[in-house]
Amino acid sequence: MLYGLPMSEIFQLSDEAVDLLAADNPIEATFAGIAGHDNAWPDWSPTGTQARCDLWRSLKARAEACPADTNPDRLAQRVLVGEADAALRRAEQFHHHYDLNNIASPTQELREAFDMQAAKTEDDWEAIIERLNTIGEPLDGYRETLEEARAQGHIVARRQVQAVIDQLEITAGNQSGFHELRSRLADAELATTGLPDRLEAAIAAAKSASGHFGDYLTNTYLPGAAIEDPVGTERYVAAAQNFLGESLEPADAYRWGWDEVERLTARAVELCAVIAPGSSLADVLTLLNTDPSYGVATADEFVAVMAERQHLALEQLSGTHFDVPDQIREIDVKMAPPGGAAGAYYTPPAEDFSRPGTVWYSAVGRDSFPIFGEITTAYHEGFPGHHLQVGTQMVLADELSRFHRLLVWYPGSGEGWALYAEHLMGELGYFERPEYELGLVLAQLFRSCRVAIDIGSHCGYPIPDDVSFHPGASWSFELAVQLLLERSAEPEAAVRSEVTRYYGWPGQAISYKIGERAILDLKDQMLQRPEVDLKSFHSKLLSVGSLGLDLTRELLA
Repeated sequence: MLYGLPMSEIFQLSDEAVDLLAADNPIEATFAGIAGHDNAWPDWSPTGTQARCDLWRSLKARAEACPADTNPDRLAQRVLVGEADAALRRAEQFHHHYDLNNIASPTQELREAFDMQAAKTEDDWEAIIERLNTIGEPLDGYRETLEEARAQGHIVARRQVQAVIDQLEITAGNQSGFHELRSRLADAELATTGLPDRLEAAIAAAKSASGHFGDYLTNTYLPGAAIEDPVGTERYVAAAQNFLGESLEPADAYRWGWDEVERLTARAVELCAVIAPGSSLADVLTLLNTDPSYGVATADEFVAVMAERQHLALEQLSGTHFDVPDQIREIDVKMAPPGGAAGAYYTPPAEDFSRPGTVWYSAVGRDSFPIFGEITTAYHEGFPGHHLQVGTQMVLADELSRFHRLLVWYPGSGEGWALYAEHLMGELGYFERPEYELGLVLAQLFRSCRVAIDIGSHCGYPIPDDVSFHPGASWSFELAVQLLLERSAEPEAAVRSEVTRYYGWPGQAISYKIGERAILDLKDQMLQRPEVDLKSFHSKLLSVGSLGLDLTRELLA
């Protein structure tokens, strides 16, 4: 129903599209909390890719034929047609041939699917066990696609392949993230006889399949993998459009990124003079990362501190700066299982809100838990960042189609909003200690370095002659690592994982700062209107969900 009326044709089609796409990609269904697919896997073979493209073509044609007489209907039609076009464009660009990297490719999705699955009832565990036992099937299809890609000369760089091999080695070994399922089964307290033994056998099968795929990458794919990491300007700009929902002028964005690096570096130096007068940025970072008084000792303490910041912000800002729907007033904070990339990430609530939104923190490369740099991450990943935006989008059933609410999310507006949330929390005084503000500045500096590294590396731009870091030099992996080590609070293991990510996921890393810039520009424009204040700006922006930046601007205009 829409506003108490029967559901329109395009809203009905959008509902159907969710079901069809969930069946086509059960992992995405699990991530979105769409029930009924937690025992299945997607078909990542060339045949599966062709069937997926056929499905998108059919959905596009049917959406274009739907009448659209109301604003919600027109938006639903534009979103479904636009996403079909984007999916078909990615296929034409052979995205599936290059879909192998250290952070967001099929092997990571396979493991992370289990983090998201319901694990309370006997039926839940039957689905988990079935997925564990059949994990070789999607890996076989994935291998077929990679072999098709190799035959056409579409080869991923060695650095990405080796990173995935290293992750699979963990997944297949004694520290496998699959072992986390043992404790989850124990927590479920099910009396069903034989479940623990069946789970153990299924875990062994999944580990074995992961190991076999790692052997394929090591022995067959890796020897012919590309040596060079950069993908070139043409492929880079195309990839960036997929993440931003707007066309990118790489040279202009590169120059702006460096301007931000220099501006934020200067502010970081000022804050260091307050925290430890006379000390360099490197010395202050050493102090904040090693002095126990600036952190906590255990992962449990760390999770408790981060959860407290979330809950306090939610309580204080609800109704004053944001409209927070009741369905998303719960947020969880957890440590991520081993076997993934470094960094924090957010997973959305289930469609029926039976599973809360969750912020996950990785312990990769960490033996202590400094706090100063994590306050801004809490606001970015949780509230008022991803949790508020994604959750608000999921609640608006009368205004946004089910397809829009559950399956549409552009990093340009999504990550842009999260970075804007960090910025806003600074303006509102939530970084009450100078080291917390330094953490905010360094996080923003980190994302600015991403713009410089990502665009410069892939497009072959030299470092500008007028900046304070290796002026005129050409980019390399080690130079990118050096910039992040000098200008961020991240440990070396995390930095190396980050730079590997930029090289393997071109165009995604810039979406944070480019998106934040777009939102700040929109804010400045809209606050010129007498009827718009800060809270109503937030409501208007969040009400359209995470769309491409071009369409977001149009809708808010």
